[in-house]
Amino acid sequence: MRIVVCVKHVPDLMADRRLGPDGRVERDGGDGTLNELDENAVEAALVIAEEHDAEVVALTMGPDDAEDAVRRALQMGADQGVHVLDDALAGTDVFGTARVLAAAVRSIAADGPVDLVITGMASLDALTSMLPAALAAELGLPQLTLAVDVQVAGGAVQVRRDLDHATEVLRAPLPALVSVTDQANEPRYPAFAGIMAARKKPVRTLDLGDLGIDPAAVGAAGARTRVLTAEPRPPRTDRVLITDEGDAGVRLADFLAEHKLV
Repeated sequence: MRIVVCVKHVPDLMADRRLGPDGRVERDGGDGTLNELDENAVEAALVIAEEHDAEVVALTMGPDDAEDAVRRALQMGADQGVHVLDDALAGTDVFGTARVLAAAVRSIAADGPVDLVITGMASLDALTSMLPAALAAELGLPQLTLAVDVQVAGGAVQVRRDLDHATEVLRAPLPALVSVTDQANEPRYPAFAGIMAARKKPVRTLDLGDLGIDPAAVGAAGARTRVLTAEPRPPRTDRVLITDEGDAGVRLADFLAEHKLV
């Protein structure tokens, strides 16, 4: 059994994040990190791999720094990595990203069937939550999204989704695509042995030529969306400062009631 887990390198949430003049997220303003929600995807893949003696392949696309996300997944326990690296990818939107990742999954499948593709529920730089569905459509796979529990047995995958007013149990034959939420598990922290072992694990680099993708179909040229304008959020001027003189709780309650917030 082989599992491909998609991971993304995103700007640190604690860093100053902003859009550049081209309307793209500036990714050189601080240290990046593995997308926090993708850690849940990696953990879900590793748990299934441990139960079914499966191989886990961490897949990413992006500039040179994107390999850090793959390395983190390898430290957690993934077996190998694939990095799609090409200058023409700059400015790729979610539809182009799905096309590239789908081509990469098919490339991985050339070495042996891919039974399951797992993603996080969203990336914390864009937060569109569209990639899992778009990637499943590109691959022609059934999609089981927003899973809080994932089980594989009998050639099928079963997930549980906890919605606002209902709980759903969905099942699909393999191969399939699953996205997991941050409630699905508690990602493991890499042990020292895992960190050292990750240095020797292979990371294969592919470009658009390897995947048979026309550069004009991705990047800014192929994007279906673009940012027209972007401005920093203005500072708030309506803040009310309350000095506690023993009655701050009452005054806060009065403020909330006056503004119909309770």
